[in-house]
Amino acid sequence: MCGVIGVVSNTPANQFLYDGLMVLQHRGQDAAGIVTAEGNRFHMHKGQGLARDVFRTRDMRNLLGDMGVAHVRYPTAGSASSSAESQPFYVNSPYGIVLGHNGNLTNTDELKESLFRSDLRHVNTNSDSEVLLNVLAHELQVRGAGQQLSLDTIFGAVAGVHARCKGAYAVVAFIAGHGLLAFRDPFGIRPLVIGINEQVTPHEYIVASESVAIDALGFRLLRDVAPGEAVFIDYQRQMHSRQCSDKPVLNPCIFEYVYLARPDSVIDGVSVYSTRLAMGVSLAKKILRDHGDLEIDVVIPIPDTSRPSALQLANQLNVTYREGFIKNRYIGRTFIMPGQALRKKSVRQKLNAIGEEFKGKNVLLVDDSIVRGTTSREIVQMARDAGATKVYFASASPPVRFSNVYGIDMPTRNELIASDRSDDEIAREIGCDALIYQDLDAMVEAVRSGNPAIVDFDTSCFDGRYITGDVTPAYLQSVEAIRNGETPPPSALSTQQLDLNLASGD
Repeated sequence: MCGVIGVVSNTPANQFLYDGLMVLQHRGQDAAGIVTAEGNRFHMHKGQGLARDVFRTRDMRNLLGDMGVAHVRYPTAGSASSSAESQPFYVNSPYGIVLGHNGNLTNTDELKESLFRSDLRHVNTNSDSEVLLNVLAHELQVRGAGQQLSLDTIFGAVAGVHARCKGAYAVVAFIAGHGLLAFRDPFGIRPLVIGINEQVTPHEYIVASESVAIDALGFRLLRDVAPGEAVFIDYQRQMHSRQCSDKPVLNPCIFEYVYLARPDSVIDGVSVYSTRLAMGVSLAKKILRDHGDLEIDVVIPIPDTSRPSALQLANQLNVTYREGFIKNRYIGRTFIMPGQALRKKSVRQKLNAIGEEFKGKNVLLVDDSIVRGTTSREIVQMARDAGATKVYFASASPPVRFSNVYGIDMPTRNELIASDRSDDEIAREIGCDALIYQDLDAMVEAVRSGNPAIVDFDTSCFDGRYITGDVTPAYLQSVEAIRNGETPPPSALSTQQLDLNLASGD
């Protein structure tokens, strides 16, 4: 999970890009970067840490130009955490291109081999984003052949990327002297939206991972980038678009709606906030149907993502809703912290219980999901320490049982508490008196109700169904081995399509 943003403006783009990163900070806290374009010249600054710490006044002053690309990053487990892995990435041939990427390629090693052997290109880092950048650059080179860069060349190059790259990718790139390019994988797994400012002439444009960045910068949400589509905004502020995939289909990642995206975002025509309210309704129906014997005195959310679901659940159950935990805003999201010990330690630093809301009560805690179980276990114990008589736990999403290979930090099944446990066993593991999970069908319907045109979703971390069709058992075995610091088995190593690197950071 990362955040990308591209801006074509009539005034200096650096402030737009910085402000956009601030509202997309929840998508990555490991590193941040901005590249601006001043004519044919790029200006870059990037580094590790939050955007507010990476960029100082002197850095902003050096980011000249009215167009640019920016990125916030979190690394997947096992990947490097260094300035070298920070995005956007740059390549100088054939035209000078910078690129930021959100997602994860599932055939990185195969692509690296073809780049080195056939395309005569060298990759300097372990990031699949740099691989994707070089694939795009090569496709532009072979189609341009030294000629003036045309729209046919640009869109043909994106078609070439779709033909070669597998997995999930939402990309914002800038081609020196030409304009801003954005495109999305043919399955539309990771989000990408377009905004426009019609109050100025010529019009200004923005492309971002979430609509909240468009709103915050004063643009109007135009639409989503369609799966397989490429959008190009030239130096004359004209927007061009073309479908570059033979078989595009919209299968957005459902975990965006559960956890990743901000509630004030709209993704693929679906309000994230409304979706989470609907998840609360369906979860309440399940409690009434299957757990009617529970005597619940109060519903308390685990801040912040679960608040809409918890509020609607309490309304449906006609039970008091209360805020029982105070969140320290200066601690990062525990879900994307790199180590188990660090995640466990941070929970107590991040949340503190309000004793009067727990003492002598049967409490239903509501969270968006249960991934590793570390946070849930600590929170249940905090509720008991605060005096709760009984602690029930509800998850607004189903059990997370499978690895995610499309850019979310759920690397191995042995880290997932639900991978080999029943609901009762999970309840005992986290220490609650009862555990209620959302049903997958109900969650899918909650999201689809916002846009009935979405036929299917990427729900792989819940049901093990990988929609790109190229994820094999050998691939998953290799992923698990590498991210555990082990050597992949020979059978996995011999499978050409394996991405043995997996240091995507996207």
